[in-house]
Amino acid sequence: MSASVKSLMSTLASPGPHRVLRGNLGIAGQPGLVFTPEQGLNLPAVAFGHGWLAGVGNYSRLLEHLASWGFVAAAPDTERGPVPSHLNLATDLLTTLDICTGVRLGDGKISVHPDKLALAGHGMGAGAAVIAASQRKVAAVAALYPAYSSPASESLAPGIEAPALVVAGDDIDSTSCNAIPLAAAWGGEAVLRAVDGASQNGIVRGRRALAALGATKFEPRTERTTRALLVGYLTYRLLGDKKYKAFAEPDQTIPGTRIVDPHEVPEPEPPSKLQLLQAVQLLRK
Repeated sequence: MSASVKSLMSTLASPGPHRVLRGNLGIAGQPGLVFTPEQGLNLPAVAFGHGWLAGVGNYSRLLEHLASWGFVAAAPDTERGPVPSHLNLATDLLTTLDICTGVRLGDGKISVHPDKLALAGHGMGAGAAVIAASQRKVAAVAALYPAYSSPASESLAPGIEAPALVVAGDDIDSTSCNAIPLAAAWGGEAVLRAVDGASQNGIVRGRRALAALGATKFEPRTERTTRALLVGYLTYRLLGDKKYKAFAEPDQTIPGTRIVDPHEVPEPEPPSKLQLLQAVQLLRK
């Protein structure tokens, strides 16, 4: 593992050099929030989709972190109910990108380059980001701990040429996570990383509707690792900074994570002694 990658991970997990401004997308007709550096022209932009029964407020620190590293980070605050429309959230993500590119932000000192756009999201928001990417060309996609969506994001993935970062946790094989089939089906270049000790909802801050059931728990370490991966990957893909190329390489060792080959079929476990004994007993009958 390169010492420089370890250093970059530590640096990118901390706030960047830019002072951050916060704005309301509702002024432009789209409920949501936008975070930007204090100033800058032709900046890269990321539209972010929230997870199920969450809202933009649960990811405000993540969006603020992206802005501190020079990105315009915006997120629609819609489809928050128990039966959300993934298609509608995808549409809102595309509307959010249109606002970022079509409106001078801040005091007119901030603008977004139309070719430096990314779609990202968590959980169902990752699925919505993939749906949106199937409808519009972007420079990169980031699916963080993706969940199944309707329409199925993995069914749309083969037609997407943009490179993708897919991040999952230790529960990568669970029935609620489609990271493996999504990465396996991706049409462009895809990197699938599993974050050590992470769970599906580890990056979600604040109270959520399912918290009372014990289904969610914020994991500071998971968030730090995830935001470092995200900033490094998008900096390379949207800005072409080769210093961060390691974040887009499928064979690069990065601390706190492991590379997963989505095409690798796991070998079946050998039968236990009990299973062998049961098989012998069946043959004797």
